[in-house]
Amino acid sequence: MNTMELIERVAAENGVAKEHARKIVDSTFAAIIAAAVAGDGVALPGFGRFKVKEVAGRQGRNPGTGETITILASRKLNFAAAKALREALNQTPGGTTA
Repeated sequence: MNTMELIERVAAENGVAKEHARKIVDSTFAAIIAAAVAGDGVALPGFGRFKVKEVAGRQGRNPGTGETITILASRKLNFAAAKALREALNQTPGGTTA
């Protein structure tokens, strides 16, 4: 599913125009991004948690030349699925958990 498909689904399930659904989806993404940039996590019960992780700088190797390079410290956004989502993902077609 891409963003446009998500917008279409939100619009259809809520009986609103696609433009209104687009604003809602875009503002949701913007709020998650703003929280991540600020270093805050975002917990969405039943769905999962976005958490900012600090990754220390380290030495690496250029695979093409074999030259040692410095990889700068950075921040990554990790996602951990909620228990309900993990269980939904692991349902077998008969309705039992795999």
